[in-house]
Amino acid sequence: MFGLGTSEINLILAAILLFFGAKNLPNLACGLGKGIREFKAATQDVKATITNNSFN
Repeated sequence: MFGLGTSEINLILAAILLFFGAKNLPNLACGLGKGIREFKAATQDVKATITNNSFN
């Protein structure tokens, strides 16, 4: 995954845990999930617009 090994990923996760704290991680993950869903919806909207305009 992006050239990262297990030890690098564990180090990144530990840094995130220290930086945000255990209590804020669920809120952070929820916000990240919502952001990804909104991004996917926006890209599908753009694709639909391009597809509809290319046939006119």
